[in-house]
Amino acid sequence: MITSELARQLHDAGLVWSPSDGDQFQVRSPGLSGDVFTVSTMTIEAHEYPTGTILGFNGTTEWALDSVAIEDALWLPREDQLRGLLRSTFRALRRTDDGYEVEVDLLGTTRVFTDPDPAEAYGQALLALMELSR
Repeated sequence: MITSELARQLHDAGLVWSPSDGDQFQVRSPGLSGDVFTVSTMTIEAHEYPTGTILGFNGTTEWALDSVAIEDALWLPREDQLRGLLRSTFRALRRTDDGYEVEVDLLGTTRVFTDPDPAEAYGQALLALMELSR
């Protein structure tokens, strides 16, 4: 899973989230910033309204939280989602002694992003791609 910091950078760069089962997120609230939630029709369900998407908490929970506006949630994309978002720029994922390398082609230039966590390396590559697209 990517760090909250990288998730915020991706969000600020314009990454748009359409919640689906299995997606993980954090609530942007000081008291809940360390908690990670998973979208699931059994517990947390995305409800689409003309005014926006609301993440509804179904059933009972330990604290009183009925719903969260999508604007108050921070998506933590998975490795496979990040790879998919790289689309045709993705070239390779390699395991190294220090972790993983993600190789991408950004406007004809080969770039390599390295991190102990492959999801974080994918996220760094996606952020670079999004910054080039601005």
